[in-house]
Amino acid sequence: MTRPGPGSRGDPVVRFAPAKLNLTLAVVGRRPDGYHALHSVMVPLVLGDRLSLSVAASGRDTLHVEGFDLGPVEANLVVRAIGAVRAALAATGTPTPPLAARLDKRIPVAAGLGGGSSNAAAALDGALEAWGAEVDPDAQATIAAGLGSDVPFFLAGGPALVEGRGERVTPLRAPLGEPVGVLLVTPAIAVETADVFGAFVAGGPAAAPAASATRLTSAHLAAELAAGLRGADLVSRSGVLAAANDLAAAAAVVAPGLVSFRRALTRVLGRPVGLSGSGPTLWAVYPSLKAATGAADAARAAVADDRLPAIGAGPPFIAVTAIAGAAQDSAAHTSSMSDGRTG
Repeated sequence: MTRPGPGSRGDPVVRFAPAKLNLTLAVVGRRPDGYHALHSVMVPLVLGDRLSLSVAASGRDTLHVEGFDLGPVEANLVVRAIGAVRAALAATGTPTPPLAARLDKRIPVAAGLGGGSSNAAAALDGALEAWGAEVDPDAQATIAAGLGSDVPFFLAGGPALVEGRGERVTPLRAPLGEPVGVLLVTPAIAVETADVFGAFVAGGPAAAPAASATRLTSAHLAAELAAGLRGADLVSRSGVLAAANDLAAAAAVVAPGLVSFRRALTRVLGRPVGLSGSGPTLWAVYPSLKAATGAADAARAAVADDRLPAIGAGPPFIAVTAIAGAAQDSAAHTSSMSDGRTG
């Protein structure tokens, strides 16, 4: 089946690619395929990248990046996603001319915020529209899972419980009421997910107990969000949630200095600080964007007077954002966000 796409008429196809936050991350087992089985409540953020795709007259797929450096273009998930969609459409006879992609990169790289996976999901969906093509949901899910464990989550379009290696995604309701403000602080160090899982295995049993405290916290939060949890109530649970990441100890092994940095940030903010994914991004949640903005000012001041220790290649990335909902227009909140590499 095909559909007319803006890309086929020369107009670019534009997609917003949000960052994500792991409110919980439990490692519940080791799968036969070698991957770890997870139980994680993930939410999309208003902070994100912007991807545009246009059909090119000739040549091959290209990618131009502004913002954070992604490294070699040929290894980028945007290019890989376009190629994977083209391969899936090969048997249908659908024309798949080369695409020119532009990525405005605002999400830090290798930070535990899922930027690459979000870009891949945006490219997958955007390429289909640019080519005026469709694939059934199962085929789309298969393509997404083949690109990366977090990619299926970003196709869900809102908060979700993510299980298995990431391929089982159960949509959840966004927190009710005023948007939950989020402070992100990312030290200027790159942490590779594979290295963190390697340290996790080396540090003890390859699988955490299925009934671990983190797993129970994750299941409880998923049930509360499914039933309808107010944002203020989620914020009140931040102490429990900040401790609900089974990869935190392994991330500290891979990124020396992260523990002392996290402790210092906790002292500066005076509230619980969690780790997103495999890190190194640290987060704190607030009942409003105004409160999160005040916390960002405090964090920047702490960087300036060395109360936050310097780790990595430079000052940390500090951003104020919010948890986005399934039907929430992220662009509507962009003007309220602030982000930047603090000097």
